[in-house]
Order: sequence, then C-alpha cells, then structure tokens
Amino acid sequence: MKGNKKLVFITGSSGLLGNKLTEIAKRNYEVVPLYNTRKLHPNSLKLDITNQKLVLSLFSKFKPNTIIHTASETNVDKCETHKEHAWKVNTEGTKNIALACKKTNTKLIYISSDYVFDGEKGLYTEKDKPNPINYYGVTKFEGENQVVQHCKNYSILRTSVLYGWHPWKQNFATWIINQLKQNKEITVVEDHYNTPTLADNLAKITIEVVQKDLQGLYHASGSERISRYQFAKQIAKAFNLDFNLIKPIKMNQLTAWIAKRPKDSSLNTDKIQKQLKTKPLNITEGLNRMKKEAET
Repeated sequence: MKGNKKLVFITGSSGLLGNKLTEIAKRNYEVVPLYNTRKLHPNSLKLDITNQKLVLSLFSKFKPNTIIHTASETNVDKCETHKEHAWKVNTEGTKNIALACKKTNTKLIYISSDYVFDGEKGLYTEKDKPNPINYYGVTKFEGENQVVQHCKNYSILRTSVLYGWHPWKQNFATWIINQLKQNKEITVVEDHYNTPTLADNLAKITIEVVQKDLQGLYHASGSERISRYQFAKQIAKAFNLDFNLIKPIKMNQLTAWIAKRPKDSSLNTDKIQKQLKTKPLNITEGLNRMKKEAET
C-alpha cells in the first residue's frame, strides 16, 4: 500500500456506478477496481464474487479498509428467468464479501435497490418494511440480510434507476437519447414511479459515506419522485430532442416485461440528507450535470 492512503476495493468497477466511483475514489484513496466480465480500468483485478475461496484469498492478501460492493445482476427479467444465477450473484456473492469483510475487519458498503419494496405506497423511508414482488428484489433484499448478519461495520445504500454516461453500457437515460436522436418513436410507461439517480451523484454520496464512516441503512437515490414517462420527456427537453416521439403506455399494456415491477418504488432521502454535504439531486439538476459532461 502506498503511503498512508486507505485501500478501497470497488466491485463491479466496469459498470455505470462502479466506473464513476473508481474515478472519484482515486483522488483520495488507493483503489483496486474489481471486475468479472469486462475490464475498464487498467489496474483492475478479475474477481468472481460467487467463488468464496477466491474472495477470501483476495481479501486476506490485500486487507482493504473498505469495499464498495456495486456488482450485481441488475437485469430484472433475467433474474426472473435465471433464478439460480440471480441468487448466486446477488445473494451468495454478497454473503461471500460480507464474510471476507468480517475476517479482515473491512468496512462494507452495499448498493441495494428500491425494488426491495412492493411499490404500493411510494416515497419509502428506511423504516418501511421491504416486500419485494420480483426475484431481483428478493435477491437484493436477501443480500442486505447477509450484510447485516455477517458484518458489524457496514452501510447499505438503496438507490433507484441509475442513469449517466458510460463507455458502452446503456441505461434508461442514454437509451432515450439514442432513440430520439434517430427520430424513433418510443413508448414509455406513465404509471411507473421512481426516484432516478445520477450515477455521478450517488458516487459522490458513497465516497462521503466512506469518509464519514456512516453506519446502517440509508436511501441514496435522486430526490425527486417522477413517472418514467415524465422523466423521459425531461430527458428529451434537456438534450433538445423531440419529446413528441415519446408515447405513454400503461404498465399492464407492456408485454415485454417478464418480471412484475413495483408501481411506485420511489425513495425518501431525508435521512441521508441530514448526514451529508453532498445532496441527492432532483431531475433538472441531474440532467444538467449529465448535459455538461457531454459538452466537455
């Protein structure tokens, strides 16, 4: 380890959030980015989190101060059709990391999801009881339970609809931009509500959680509840694209979805806002930052 810099592991470092975290964390920490399928950062190490032996040996070799665990199977429909795979990655993988953290006294920050809720009420607080309605939500909630069960030193950060720029991975916002740039007409659900989160903003929030050594469960999403349809229209307006190409559709009309989605899984971020200088952004602020990044 170089000098007195603390060592931080980041799983899923090639993903949207993992990539942003790696870039920000490098400023103050020694970072070892971890990936499984595709390498994005030059000093990354390959790690299959479902292999407990490999996880334990990597931890005992490096003894990281903190690990930010973003690696996950986030394809909601794939989790529904490939349950064994989803459980292995999201639940067993998280358990392996939690056990390694316990052995090496490493702080674990686990990125969880708004899909742990059933979507019946919306603007959920940390005190609300999870009740997932799809298998992705089940595996993420069980991941949370593994963290709580095996770790003393942890933070669980639940987030919602991550968006932002990535070298190759599409997300909801970049999909909307790409489709509209090609003048394609698209349908977007108008009765599906979340609190969309700019990945850059969540990365900054997460790093501040590391710095302040926050413990426990927090909702760390964007600050504004919005329907997917309205969000899509805001994206179009922010990037000067034709929002008339976006047509509303109801959730029950969507035949492409295999897994059930919670109708309103928006998160209340009051608790984390009281703890941190970095505030969760609303839609306008998030899209403005995204636009600014595209211009630089």
